[in-house]
Amino acid sequence: MKKVLLIIGILFFFNSCNTDKKYDCVTVSGTNIMVNNKPYLIKGVCYHPVPKGSPNQRSWTTLTQDLALMKEAGINTIRVYAPIIDETVLDEINKAGIKVIIGFGYNQGGNHDIESGSFINYINKYKNHNAILMWEFGNEYNYHPEWFKGDIKNWYTAMNTAAALAHKNDTNHPTTTAHGDLPNTIALKLSPNIDVWGMNVYRSVRPETIFKEWKAVSVKPMYLSETGADSYMQIAKDGYAQGVNEKAQAEATAIILKAIFNDKAVCSGVTLFSFTDGWWKAGNNNVQDPGGTAPNSTGVPFDGSPNEEYWGIVDIDRHKKEVFSIVKNIYLNTN
Repeated sequence: MKKVLLIIGILFFFNSCNTDKKYDCVTVSGTNIMVNNKPYLIKGVCYHPVPKGSPNQRSWTTLTQDLALMKEAGINTIRVYAPIIDETVLDEINKAGIKVIIGFGYNQGGNHDIESGSFINYINKYKNHNAILMWEFGNEYNYHPEWFKGDIKNWYTAMNTAAALAHKNDTNHPTTTAHGDLPNTIALKLSPNIDVWGMNVYRSVRPETIFKEWKAVSVKPMYLSETGADSYMQIAKDGYAQGVNEKAQAEATAIILKAIFNDKAVCSGVTLFSFTDGWWKAGNNNVQDPGGTAPNSTGVPFDGSPNEEYWGIVDIDRHKKEVFSIVKNIYLNTN
């Protein structure tokens, strides 16, 4: 009986909000993410600011500049793949009026990770910070059963347990995950404690095709935790020239974003991949290289090839690409 009451209490909380709190209250209601009892539409971007020459080590030295560009583009949410441990960074993000989806990895050597359970220390420290939107567990782990003794059910069980612990310690923020495309029946059955399902969807310029599929299997909120296009054409195709091609990225992104926001009854928005180019992903970290690999990403517009260092809406020096004006126009004109 106590277990049933606990579950009912969690469900009740995530449909109500005490607006007397000094920080924003994030809940879920039906298919909506709610902030202070009002529907919240994610107009976001994935953010992993790694400087030139760095081996995947984030730096916040460009944060002020980056936030100004984000605000200009109408971005209201950023998604990070690892916790932000510098509180002044969270403070500056909050001051800019932007929310953060905080991602936790499974095995990070006991550093705020799921396997050790140390992630809960981070949640307890920052659960009252106004910048936080949701707690995210894992990024496309369903593509890697080899990380979980060859059985992906081990991951879903661990994720669900982590989400339950998050609920127990923080009743002010929903739990989410970034699943590689549509979760199957096993994933949904083993993960009832995930409140909002994020999905990394690369289906060329048709990510919205997942909305009907999701509606058929769940009544929970969902959003696209990754989608988009790169600015490099591996081959010439569909009238787009081979090589660096910002036009291809811009036109693909326009199609993608318009389709996403055309179905807000199902989809709660998107964190577009990504804010800045990542030179650390393929080859020499001091130069921008074509190539790179990503699992299950043959659906990249228009060439089907994920050139991993070319996904930014700005380049590594924060110069705006053609796609920037597309994102800005759509985000600022979508309510």
